[in-house]
Amino acid sequence: MYIPELFEECDPEEVKRIINEHPLATLAYTTESGLQAQHVPLIFAGENTLIGHVAAASPISSELHNNSSVLLVFVGQESYISPNWYPTKAEHHRHVPTWNYQAVHVSGRITFSRDSKSALAVVGKLTKHFESKTNGSSGWKMADAPREYIESMLQEFVPFEITIDRIEAKSKLSQNREKVDFDSVQTQMEMRGQAELAMRMQKLKS
Repeated sequence: MYIPELFEECDPEEVKRIINEHPLATLAYTTESGLQAQHVPLIFAGENTLIGHVAAASPISSELHNNSSVLLVFVGQESYISPNWYPTKAEHHRHVPTWNYQAVHVSGRITFSRDSKSALAVVGKLTKHFESKTNGSSGWKMADAPREYIESMLQEFVPFEITIDRIEAKSKLSQNREKVDFDSVQTQMEMRGQAELAMRMQKLKS
């Protein structure tokens, strides 16, 4: 990912926030037939590991060997930026449209597990994580479904973990603009419901 120094996101907590709040990653990898990509939700399992699962019918678990290199792309909030939002436009008209966004690229190595115990552990962690965020204490639990049904469903999943080798993150948030233009864009983000971008811009001021 091309990251000019001005747009490099160096705050590890902000990087984790982007991943946690936008967990559906694009998982890209190379096979003998060329580049491939899957879309999978992932969560942290420790500081240096992400976990998830794919359908047993998905070719990825047969196309890749354990310890194969993969790239994960997490995309946070994004927004078109109009030149009309810059107060300095009226002075010189030297502005063009652009895009503000946050993105994280994670490079790592994938390892698959094919036993039912591993599938139960990974699916259980994913379920607890997302149900707690979505429904709180009333979240759905695997125990709510018949045991034999869960056991049959676990046969349809292949769990995996990804050991993180490198993280690159970018927050392109008008840092290259004059203060009056930067502030105006932040106001536009707030008005348009882009709370994440607006909050990060506010933190960049301090």
